[in-house]
Amino acid sequence: MSEQGSRAGGRGVTPQGIRRDGDRGASDPAALRRLAELDSGEALRMLGSVQFGRVVFTLDALPAIRTVNHILAHGLVIFRTDTRGTLSAICGTDAGGSVVAYQADSIDVDTRLGWSVSVVGRAAPVTEPEMRERYLRLCAPWFEPATDEVLCIVPRMVTGFRLV
Repeated sequence: MSEQGSRAGGRGVTPQGIRRDGDRGASDPAALRRLAELDSGEALRMLGSVQFGRVVFTLDALPAIRTVNHILAHGLVIFRTDTRGTLSAICGTDAGGSVVAYQADSIDVDTRLGWSVSVVGRAAPVTEPEMRERYLRLCAPWFEPATDEVLCIVPRMVTGFRLV
């Protein structure tokens, strides 16, 4: 349809991809998205599809965030940290672990499509020797110094949203 034809009929598409009737197409990066809630199973599948996220914990009564790489194993979020580090010290002090949040996402800034997942639960060191060694192999560190502590989060609350 020509530009003149689209003006005459009030319909058509502008060079910016905006339909003349005011509706923005799915390919328009400026289109507003809506959030669709994920069930906990789908949210955990999404979490398992990426390699890193952010663990949120309390440090001196304030929130603190660390980016870590993770794996998902048997419904647990597994990640490594330095035994001399703050996160290891905090999670190892309480019997049964410390309450933390874990968040990961995958969002395409060009299309504004993607998802975000949050997990809340207790994080504690993995102490069983065989499991610890297995997770040390599966969850390779991404940075120095080498991380020699394996922590796991037992999810109590799993939430997720997809941008559609």
